[in-house]
Amino acid sequence: MVEESPLRPFYTVLVLAFVCSALVAGAAVGLRPLQEANRRLDQQKHILFAAGLYREGGDVAAMFAPIETRVVELASGRFVPEEEVDPEGYRQLQAAYSDGRALAADQDPAKIRHLEKYSLVYLVKEGERTDQIILPVRGKGLWSTMYAYVALDGDLRTIRGVSFYEHGETPGLGGEVENRRWLEGFRGKEVYGQGGEVLLSVVQGGAGEGPDAVHQVDGISGATLTVKGVNNLLEFWFGEHGFRPFIDNLQRGGTSNG
Repeated sequence: MVEESPLRPFYTVLVLAFVCSALVAGAAVGLRPLQEANRRLDQQKHILFAAGLYREGGDVAAMFAPIETRVVELASGRFVPEEEVDPEGYRQLQAAYSDGRALAADQDPAKIRHLEKYSLVYLVKEGERTDQIILPVRGKGLWSTMYAYVALDGDLRTIRGVSFYEHGETPGLGGEVENRRWLEGFRGKEVYGQGGEVLLSVVQGGAGEGPDAVHQVDGISGATLTVKGVNNLLEFWFGEHGFRPFIDNLQRGGTSNG
């Protein structure tokens, strides 16, 4: 009888591991377009939620079709021509590190560290008039970076809706940022004060009364640090390093490249 090599089990396991790795890699590559399509569909759904345009059971792609996707340069607040940056192919989060800039600590209350040069924005039109704009925002919570869409009415100061679509906050506590009942509290709130300062905030212990109430949203019980993160991201993205130049341009009627 031929003596079996002691290395044979090793080679068998090695070949099996190689075959399994090839199958897994092939499946990952093959499924990537489907995963990207599902991710895009989910983001469209949350944009529609924020805008108040989502209808349960409806065709998400069809509901999203009338929404115009544009690219803006954050520093100038001006629209970027499609031939320069294609909205369909632009990967905003990757761009923050590839062609964005590092933020100093005093510029970065949202703790995003890097800011992209361009951002996607979403426009809901009624004829030639912009009825609302939907803006992508993000910022650090207690455990994770939180990602959301914020819709502004055509007056560019009143919240139409908010939808958080990705986060890793504690379920039942900070995870309540995705609770639709809580998010309803943003509707009708105003972002800016009379002097143009960002006053929109989530208040632990409940929103107050009087003139400040129009800027305040009830907090989330037991989620102080997550709420602080929400306030920080609102402060950043509606401020001068975020979408404030874009909003100012629209308020002045600026439509360059638009």
